[in-house]
Amino acid sequence: MLKPTTLAMILAGGRADELNVLTYYRPKAAVPFGGFARVIDFALSNLMNSGIEQIAILSQYRSYSLINHIGTGAAWDMIGRYRGVSILPPFIDSEQQDWYRGSADSVYKNLDFVQYHRPEEILILSGDHIYQMDYRDVIAYHHEKDADLTVVCKRVEKARASRFGMAHLDHEDGDRGGKLTNYQEKSENPEGEWSSLTVLCFKPEVLYRVLEENQADESFEFGHDIIPRLMRQGSRIYGYKFNGYWGYTRTVLEYWKANMDLLGDQPLIDLERWGIRTNLDHRGLRDYQPALIGKNADVRNSLIYNGCAVEGKVVNSILFPGVHVSPGAVVENSVIFFSNVIGRNCRFDKMISDVNTIYEDDVQIGIDHGDSKKQIAVVGWNNRVPAGTKMGRGVTISPELDRDKWPGLLEAGRVLR
Repeated sequence: MLKPTTLAMILAGGRADELNVLTYYRPKAAVPFGGFARVIDFALSNLMNSGIEQIAILSQYRSYSLINHIGTGAAWDMIGRYRGVSILPPFIDSEQQDWYRGSADSVYKNLDFVQYHRPEEILILSGDHIYQMDYRDVIAYHHEKDADLTVVCKRVEKARASRFGMAHLDHEDGDRGGKLTNYQEKSENPEGEWSSLTVLCFKPEVLYRVLEENQADESFEFGHDIIPRLMRQGSRIYGYKFNGYWGYTRTVLEYWKANMDLLGDQPLIDLERWGIRTNLDHRGLRDYQPALIGKNADVRNSLIYNGCAVEGKVVNSILFPGVHVSPGAVVENSVIFFSNVIGRNCRFDKMISDVNTIYEDDVQIGIDHGDSKKQIAVVGWNNRVPAGTKMGRGVTISPELDRDKWPGLLEAGRVLR
């Protein structure tokens, strides 16, 4: 077996404040997705399917759930002489005395690990995007152009452009890509129309140098600092155009929308065709019994996974393993995480429910309409919602809420802590 030439580093250390209670106790890369997986599974599966087998995961915020999920890396065939997944949390030594100060700083602080592997190219990936990509095509383009840095880009509508790093590309290679002639990070009026997907392929010597230079700055981010610095230096930076599906999961609404893209006769996300893998030992997924659908159940356009028992109505929804839906309950347009129990005559619409929550009978969540149609109700983990509770759309309930704090009715958008 030949030693790998590519080292991939997944940025999975942070928490997205916009995901609110879903990231109280886990990093955003470890948030459950699609009925059985975690968000980071997309980057890991892409790497596996691309034949890239030397991987480091940069983790900082509440790493336990991510470490538990990755395990040995066996779920993605990352075990062998030249294969492996290494999790790199912050550390203290004679030189380093603080946390990772940003995405670029997290890589800088682990340059001894990187240089030990002596890669021919270094692939930097975000761990919180939903997409399918063969990174070998990106790496081939990177070498063809003899680029110092290749940035994978996707065209986005102007209304969303201010949220991303935006690049302008020349037309050197048509639909394949082109040279970056301008780059702006989260500008209100960006000149470019190609968004960076935080898939970055570096020449190692270029990355080592620019990370060292960045240490004199006050900010340490690839988009905000590293790419602009290389642009100013006249480095050879190319954009590789990506035209496939790309799901952004930074906000609750975006996360919910990406899950809904799994549904329908021709879903935008095809987990089987994409070859997505997960760790079936995490939460004992392989040990659940088959799903049970009662004779009076009504299931439409939904994903129901092992260990579920459905006796009510489920429409346009995703149920993770271990969810029980009692008779008379109606679940619509919702994402229900592991081991939720939904009592009789409950009614849910546009809701995300975190793990291990019990809903007693006659609970209603997200049933109002009016001006809050786009809002998603979110219930944190390990709750027991009292019978008869009514909550409007957009409400957010903190994890493990004391029972005596539950009111009978909550107005939409209020957060209970």
